[in-house]
Amino acid sequence: MNWSDSAVRAASAQGDYGRVIRLTREAAGVTQAGLGTLCGLSQSAVSRLEQRGAGPYNMTALARAAHHLGIPPRLVGLADAGADPSKRGDGSDDVRRREFVSSVAAVAATPVLGAGPPRRDDWEGGQAAVLRIATTAFRRMDATAPARQLSETVQGHMRLVQTVASQLTDQKARTRLAAVGSEVASFVGWLSWDLADQGSARTWYGAAIKAARRACDPLLIAYQQGSLAQFEVEHGNVPQGISLIRSARRQLGADRPAIAAAWLSSLEAVALASAGDERAADRALTASAAEVARMPASNAPPWPWVFTFDERKVAAARVACGARLGRPRWVHSSLADASSALSSHHEKQRALLALDVASGHMASGQLDAAFVLAAQALDTGLRLRSGRVVERARVFRRTYSSSTPPTVVREFDSRLNDAYL
Repeated sequence: MNWSDSAVRAASAQGDYGRVIRLTREAAGVTQAGLGTLCGLSQSAVSRLEQRGAGPYNMTALARAAHHLGIPPRLVGLADAGADPSKRGDGSDDVRRREFVSSVAAVAATPVLGAGPPRRDDWEGGQAAVLRIATTAFRRMDATAPARQLSETVQGHMRLVQTVASQLTDQKARTRLAAVGSEVASFVGWLSWDLADQGSARTWYGAAIKAARRACDPLLIAYQQGSLAQFEVEHGNVPQGISLIRSARRQLGADRPAIAAAWLSSLEAVALASAGDERAADRALTASAAEVARMPASNAPPWPWVFTFDERKVAAARVACGARLGRPRWVHSSLADASSALSSHHEKQRALLALDVASGHMASGQLDAAFVLAAQALDTGLRLRSGRVVERARVFRRTYSSSTPPTVVREFDSRLNDAYL
């Protein structure tokens, strides 16, 4: 973006910071809904922000929008040191992400502002940013779309990333594209997992780790190792999963971002619960909650995280641990804090959590409640053709045995036996 552009500077001088946001967003080709997603705001909230005129402004929302669009804080009335989230803590990943989004703005604004053709390094940075935004959009679509519908498109996106990378000669640009490729490969692995293709999922997760290493990004390497660890634990390879989680923690060292520490501890808690170690799982959950407590609430999650990690996610992890340990007290005591996850828009995650809650009901002898809730989760899995949800429903069913199952169980069995994905 040309920050000397007269329209931007005039809006800034008049205190019309919402117009600065709008001009930059439009130049970058970002929709209000897209900016809202990045900032954790609704589309209508972004619209109100842009129409605010001379204020007053919600400074947190203004700082988030400026940060994600790469706008110098002074142009929206913020002090550079205090308003720029990339200066909090280590900040290297936030700085890189802001630079990527700024590159998109610079490229997209060129024909509009008549600033001349983009430099080669601007275009290559812009390519990485555009490809990364597309990947994020696909990941968000996974919340409500069948993996089968997304898989072919995302693999085509992977081929595009590889083609673009192969045409670059600058090593810095190739490194940026390796990071993008790592994220896409990880998402293809996730989709393969949801399609119950375990072999392909493991291969793609491995490719994601290798690409992250080529990108020389410790945070990305740790994220991909944690993702593979989650997959391995889910498929019974608990020692390998725990080893991957601890390797990821070592990879980041003592200066790891709080969200990474919180997420890894929650994964470790579920792995330890899967191994039957209640005390160690409880310690890991406590560590996760402590990391969440030190996370600034107003900060957007650093790339490659798409969704925030907060106390509700810790509560959901405790529910999952309780289900694996057969401790209904853990499930029921955490349910109120995790309830928002049960009403989230991410239908697959909601179904998986519902099956964990159903396991808690089962362990406490509430058979009808358990199978009613499990049936609702199974219906979601069948509608979205999610192999991961359906397989978890099968695991849930195996925890109950009776020679004369009641009607609610027989109805569940009827649904499950007809599950051909």
